[in-house]
Amino acid sequence: MKNNEIDPLLITEFIDRFGFGTLFSQDLQSTHLPLLYQNGVITGHMARSNGQAKLPNGERVKVVFNGPHSYISPTWYTSRPAVSTWNYAALHFIGRYEALNSSDTLAIINALISKYEPEILGDQTLSDDAYIQKLLKAVCGFQIIIEEAQLIEKLGQHKKSIDQQGVFEALIVADTNNSRQLANYMKGRGVGTGQL
Repeated sequence: MKNNEIDPLLITEFIDRFGFGTLFSQDLQSTHLPLLYQNGVITGHMARSNGQAKLPNGERVKVVFNGPHSYISPTWYTSRPAVSTWNYAALHFIGRYEALNSSDTLAIINALISKYEPEILGDQTLSDDAYIQKLLKAVCGFQIIIEEAQLIEKLGQHKKSIDQQGVFEALIVADTNNSRQLANYMKGRGVGTGQL
């Protein structure tokens, strides 16, 4: 995998936090999906009625994970002139699509349930084996073998330290989840905070 020096742990943590990605195929279709990542492979599932479920094995696809993002006010900068902008982080992957069999598809579904609501995993009162087998006929599991990865961070890192600090401090106290989420990401990465 060509990864522009991206730390594999960063990829894992990013997708663990922002795991709702978009799958793009060469025919310009796109599907928004909860996805998992492990050891250079992205996995997920979709309805068989989705056009992308019919992609040929080996087709190159792109997957995008949008991370934290927020509006940035020009009033947060000390330097002038200043304009409003949007700061964000995202991960882009290019890889090869492969459809999976029913047992692997079920494993992916269970892994997603385990991640998002582990207490219901295996609860027969919600869905029995017959229903699960019916479900498996309607969904298609897949994996994407990653060939390239690109981390995109527009976090004001090119700005003067004083301006980075002003933006970072404003994001912390801003009254939106997006702002605080972006500030926490910047702090964790040590990027765009004005700290050397």
